[in-house]
Amino acid sequence: MQFSICIDALFRGRPQEEALEAVKVAGFGSFEFWNWWDRDLDGLHAKAQSLGLSCHTFCTRMSSLTDPAQRDSCLAGLKESIAVAKKLGVKMLISPLGQDTGARRDFQHESAVAGLKAALPLLEESGITLAVEPLNGRVDHPGVFLESSGEGFEIVRQVGSSRVKLLFDIYHQQITEGDIIRRTGAYVDSIVHIHAAGTPGRHELDQGELNYPAIFKALDGQGYRGFIGLEYFPTADAVEGLKNLRGIL
Repeated sequence: MQFSICIDALFRGRPQEEALEAVKVAGFGSFEFWNWWDRDLDGLHAKAQSLGLSCHTFCTRMSSLTDPAQRDSCLAGLKESIAVAKKLGVKMLISPLGQDTGARRDFQHESAVAGLKAALPLLEESGITLAVEPLNGRVDHPGVFLESSGEGFEIVRQVGSSRVKLLFDIYHQQITEGDIIRRTGAYVDSIVHIHAAGTPGRHELDQGELNYPAIFKALDGQGYRGFIGLEYFPTADAVEGLKNLRGIL
């Protein structure tokens, strides 16, 4: 397994160049971030290259795939995001599906599937994979449509393309449903990326109720060979915490 550091979480409020330097000092070679449209992409790319760091992923500029009326806007945002991904050498983009619109759930589910299918020509042409991310609505994202990894895996199955897979966020799924190791094992082939943080609190991995050494050992045994994004809010010095975390990883 390989690891990427979410600079917007671990180094929030710090200049991106400083955050990348901290990733390097901590001994990691890959990073990720959230939004691309509110940052200096040229500066980010130049700094990453100077440090020998690679950008693994970031979020798409999309609105709501659960609302058919917003599909064209979503596809336009995806097209913009793909252009940025090509510039940064990124092969995977992250996309939540959007908020619950209040329409029938099956209608929103079908809208999401149809929207993802409509995105396939863009993804196939670019060689980029879209990672659909379920989020928790109980604590962090009230009103979000997709919370269950089970429904997420079903959406991925219905889209039926290797260009659309699931981002399994261990923090979110522990809040939503738990049963982490069994769920990842049952659907490991449909998982393209994993996020990790301590639960509750979304802090360091060694804080809270999750046994991350056991989870990582299980993922390795299940055959997961993708990246794990460390996406938590540190309670102490982030660089020292990452150095200490290497013993777990």
